[in-house]
Amino acid sequence: MNSEQVAAREARKPFAVVTIAATTGSVPRAAGSKMFVYSDGRSSGTIGGGKFESLVIAEAVAAMREKKPLLKTYPLHEGETDSFGAICGGEVTVFIEPQRTSEALYLIGAGHCSHAIAKLAAECGLFVTVVDDRDELLTDLPPAVGRISDSSPLNFIASHDWQIDEALVIVSRNHEIDREALRAAVAQTGAGYIGMIGSRRKVRMVFDALRGSGVSDEQLSRVYAPLGLDIGADSPAEIAISTVAEVLAVLRGRTARHMCGRNDE
Repeated sequence: MNSEQVAAREARKPFAVVTIAATTGSVPRAAGSKMFVYSDGRSSGTIGGGKFESLVIAEAVAAMREKKPLLKTYPLHEGETDSFGAICGGEVTVFIEPQRTSEALYLIGAGHCSHAIAKLAAECGLFVTVVDDRDELLTDLPPAVGRISDSSPLNFIASHDWQIDEALVIVSRNHEIDREALRAAVAQTGAGYIGMIGSRRKVRMVFDALRGSGVSDEQLSRVYAPLGLDIGADSPAEIAISTVAEVLAVLRGRTARHMCGRNDE
């Protein structure tokens, strides 16, 4: 994996690797030549340029959208039904491989539970970022976890371009921060999961306060609160297991039911 691929993965930018798999006759680039194509149609590198390359870029964007690889042959000579006016004289077979980016988990708060959740989520391969204004707590996070030092998590929540494979978990140090973070969160669309830690009493109080300020029941229905699966979690480590399991189940469209008794499926 080269540096550009690493950077794209770390930034969670969807991209596809386009490789010339085989050639016959006269063609602009040899087999093995590569190009990276991003979801917005930008590209890096070249497999030959011109109309041929623009067609491949469009195919790559479609393949990313459908999340399916594609092997396709392009005739670069006249007289073929699928020809597009190229006159090189050969044919090029291209392999388009969309790259899967891991789900992302953003944590508001850097306390004990947040640290436990961040550690487990990173070990599960998620892209993890913690947002807090306490720099001394951010420094103790595992190296694989991203850190955002911000005096107000609302700035991050409001400005982030939320995606369906991203989770927002609110586990701050007090219910006032949780309430305002949740207010900002439900005003956004796109996130695949929004969860808030707390007792049922705390959740009722926060929800009632938000309703009183104009937040609708429809907006609140998107929130998993109290967050996590019911495993009787008590310690930060157990809360992390409960939370990460729920996040993965929701983002992946799974039921989180028992695996036993599913041998016939």
